[in-house]
Amino acid sequence: MRNDIEELWRRYESDELDAENAGEDEYEILEMFLDALEAGDIRAAEKHDGAWEANEWVKQGILLNFGLRNTEGREYGGVTYYDVLPLQETNDLPERGTRNTPDGTVLRRGAHIGSNGIMMSPSFVNIGASVGDGTLVDSCNTVGSCAQIGANVKLGANTLIGGVLEPVESTPVIVEDDVTLGAGCRVTSGFVVGGGSIVGENTLLTPRIPVYDLVDEEILYGHLPANRRAFTRFVESGIGDHDLFDGGAFKPAVVALDVENDTLEQVEREEALR
Repeated sequence: MRNDIEELWRRYESDELDAENAGEDEYEILEMFLDALEAGDIRAAEKHDGAWEANEWVKQGILLNFGLRNTEGREYGGVTYYDVLPLQETNDLPERGTRNTPDGTVLRRGAHIGSNGIMMSPSFVNIGASVGDGTLVDSCNTVGSCAQIGANVKLGANTLIGGVLEPVESTPVIVEDDVTLGAGCRVTSGFVVGGGSIVGENTLLTPRIPVYDLVDEEILYGHLPANRRAFTRFVESGIGDHDLFDGGAFKPAVVALDVENDTLEQVEREEALR
């Protein structure tokens, strides 16, 4: 499949192939590719030797599904919408122990949803995203294109997981196993949240905001280490001496501590409610 996708991408990039001249053979490859994404057989990013790396050819395949298809009117719930792809068939969710609530749980074609999970409405999982087994996607949540969400993760209500589709070599947002993100969190621009971490409500995790890791006593960008309790604080800004700022200026930062026993016990209580 990788060879087929890379050959289609070569033809697409050289303007030999487009939505007007793509035929049955090309679409058969694209459909098999989407099926493999949904099954979790291929992923937009994988961990190698402790570091996450993008699978460029997988992201190329996703982009081909936009570039080689025309927008069409499609029906869902008595409403016509217009897109290049249909929504995902979800008849197999009960077999995997995964449930979704009505009126607004949207799984786009090419997204992977694991077993024993919960999708609350409204929520949206985009193409190329992978949501692991036992994970809760709470109300008003978005899981962006190619984002990789691990197993036994809790995405609190109104959480935004950003998508990273282009450039194809860029690693998407990663949320590793057993992470809890509090309500209103934002994780963007390829940030990696280490396994077992608990992130406080309304925390913004992005490579442009420093993480002050008080465990290893270092300042990090783009990565929260595993097993941390993280929350937002404000630190002095370098522009604080400007005349326009009466009393100083401050910028957001993230503070990371060891996960404490009482914090883990609280998460376990919430897990029992599920």
